Amino acid sequence: MTPDGTDIRRALLVPLLAAALTGCSLLGRNTPCTLADADSGVSAVWRPADFGGQDAARIRLCVNSRCEERTSGDPDDPFLSLSVQLPDSVGASTLPVRLTVTSAKSGDTVVEDSTRARLTDQHPNGTSCGPTAWTATFRAHPDKGLTSPEGMKLQR
Repeated sequence: MTPDGTDIRRALLVPLLAAALTGCSLLGRNTPCTLADADSGVSAVWRPADFGGQDAARIRLCVNSRCEERTSGDPDDPFLSLSVQLPDSVGASTLPVRLTVTSAKSGDTVVEDSTRARLTDQHPNGTSCGPTAWTATFRAHPDKGLTSPEGMKLQR
C-alpha cells in the first residue's frame, strides 16, 4: 500500500466501476422501475365516422355483468374507446364480452355482437416491476361487430 492510500481506493473503485459498466446494481436490479399505472379491463376502440354524424349512436360494452357506455363521438375524431374496468385479481381469464350499438335517433340496435375475451398480462413498468394489468382490446366495427383492432387505421 502506498502512503496516500491509492491501493485501497483502487481496490474499492474497480469493483464499483465494473458493476456500473456491466449494468449491475448494488440493489440487485438491472434497471429501476418506473411509476406508470395500469388498470385491468376490456376495451373497445372505434372510428366515430363509422357510426354516422355527431354522437349518432350509443356504444355499450359489457364484460360479465359489468357494463359501460358512451356516445359514438365526433366523426372528426380519429378514434374513441370505451373500457370496462376489472379487478386486478381477474388474472389470465377468458370472459364473455357483449357489444351493443344503438341509434341515438331511433333507438334501434345497429350492431349486436358477443365473443369471449382472453385476457393477457401487461407490465407497463417492465416484467420485473408492478403493476400487472390483465387486458383485452377489440374494435367495434359497424358491419362485423367485435373484431381485432390490428391494422385499424387511426387516421382518415
